[in-house]
Amino acid sequence: MSKNIIVVGGGAAGMLAAYFAAEAGNKVALLEKNEKLGKKIYITGKGRCNLTNACDVEELFLNVKSNSKFLYSAFYGFDNSRVIDFFESHGMPVKVERGNRVFPVSDKSSDVIFALQKALKEKNVEVLLHTEVSKLCYEKITDTKADEEASDKKPSDKKPSDKKPELKITGVILKDGTKMDADAVIVATGGLSYPSTGSTGDGYKMAEDAGHTVTECTPSLVPFNVKEEWVKRLQGLSLKNTAISIYSGKKKLYEDFGEMLFTHFGVSGPMILSASASIKQSLIKQPLDMYIDLKPALTQEALDKRILREFEEAKNKQFKNSINKLLPAKMIPVIIELSGIDPDKKVNEISKEERNRLLMLFKKLPVTLNGPRGYNEAIITKGGIKVKEINPSTMESKLVNGLYFAGEVLDLDAYTGGFNLQIAWSTGYLAGTSAAV
Repeated sequence: MSKNIIVVGGGAAGMLAAYFAAEAGNKVALLEKNEKLGKKIYITGKGRCNLTNACDVEELFLNVKSNSKFLYSAFYGFDNSRVIDFFESHGMPVKVERGNRVFPVSDKSSDVIFALQKALKEKNVEVLLHTEVSKLCYEKITDTKADEEASDKKPSDKKPSDKKPELKITGVILKDGTKMDADAVIVATGGLSYPSTGSTGDGYKMAEDAGHTVTECTPSLVPFNVKEEWVKRLQGLSLKNTAISIYSGKKKLYEDFGEMLFTHFGVSGPMILSASASIKQSLIKQPLDMYIDLKPALTQEALDKRILREFEEAKNKQFKNSINKLLPAKMIPVIIELSGIDPDKKVNEISKEERNRLLMLFKKLPVTLNGPRGYNEAIITKGGIKVKEINPSTMESKLVNGLYFAGEVLDLDAYTGGFNLQIAWSTGYLAGTSAAV
């Protein structure tokens, strides 16, 4: 018998949930409060959309920061190869780039949306835009139908337990007061990151009203502000094959090798975003010391020899004209200033002490991290609906029959590289197929 299913939220998880809920022949309505679907997808991967990662499935779990074991059924049910097959079968070929990142061949995130919209149309999913849900509706589960009372009131604030749910979902109430009936509701409203895309925490309120616990939410995969003024002069400069180490006092919190970017406010790029996901939020709230190794492939001794070679070749030149082979042009004036060496000084007059100062800037350029940026620039939200209250095999609430959750609204987050979207696709698939039964 066909079911009536409502999906709240037209992002990555919501669209996939709607597709798979409808694939079984159910009547599915996808409710999105924005003027279009997939608004956040449009801006992911700098508008290119890194839609998954082509690593081994086991590696997917290693890249999930919070509650990776919860994703066992989701990842194995709809893994990265199935994500790729899904998009290619809907007319969107993909390519694999450095770090196994998967992108549309066209480099256009809009093609990801187009493929999803095409898929939804195939399955006759009713898409309702400009449609905001204000609350979920429930009724008590009772033994006799005569005693059943439809209710859209807030359920009692009971702690979740293993006993059977006392409530079942009956539908949703829209912001304009309209009641929409449903046999199952899937909430896929996203987190708090990029609120301009509609991620304003609506799903957290719906979950709490249903008696669920929402863990502390903080911005993650987010750039950092930096204290030093000279950083602003390097705005737009991207460094590849660089290493960073971050300390709180003498304790090393994080180290990485890869790519970073200087901005008008501080630092960003893959290494920095991953650091924000790894460092405890309590530590992020205080200034941290970061050291950049501009030449990680060289030991201090090897780099000193390299500098001496450059100096020998340019011994009659001024210092400011002698290190252009060692640094990006934009960085040279900053490093010269920080070294304290007179830029007009002849290279053959530079002392060993001065050269050592220069060497240390190459190997340990100091930067003070003054805390992370906010949700407006965070790729994802860390925290969300407590996963212990969700059935990991179905994504159904353990408290309310017929209520499912998918995507960023859950307490799940991962590193950059397509892993967060993989969580969205996998949990969306599992919620959709489970609600369809």
